[in-house]
Amino acid sequence: MIRHFVSTGFVVHDGAVLLHWHRKVRAWLPPGGHVEPDEDPVQTTLREVREETGVEVRVVPHQRRLPIGNLDQVDAPFAIMIEDVFDEKHGAHQHIDFIYFTVPLAAPGTPPEGWLWVSGADLERGTPFPAPNGTLEPPPEDVVKLGLAAIQAASSKRRGR
Repeated sequence: MIRHFVSTGFVVHDGAVLLHWHRKVRAWLPPGGHVEPDEDPVQTTLREVREETGVEVRVVPHQRRLPIGNLDQVDAPFAIMIEDVFDEKHGAHQHIDFIYFTVPLAAPGTPPEGWLWVSGADLERGTPFPAPNGTLEPPPEDVVKLGLAAIQAASSKRRGR
């Protein structure tokens, strides 16, 4: 099976994560996309968040880097997910998805059209949100659990833990 490397950035601000309705997947998802040949997964995450939302972010590291001076290091993702995907261009394939948690470098303001801030409470309740087709859809399980973990990680780092 064909596999593509992708990166996802859960953007956390004021106890909420930024999600949009993904037309192909038909689900509420955070920003993300394919790792380009000249990028590492962190660079992809930062680029995709900026391109899709207009928000400049930084990664929230979840582990300390080793003191290695002879090589560059990239922040490790919080998780790596394998997702089954189907589209007309590639058919059935998989995404190997590097999941990062991020926070804005400055107050993000109003989200772009099609994006919404989803609170931790709404994630916990499984609140459905209006999709473009007129239905109400809750975010999928992985987005809920990773979104809650992202909110927790961002608030812990802010408190200095």
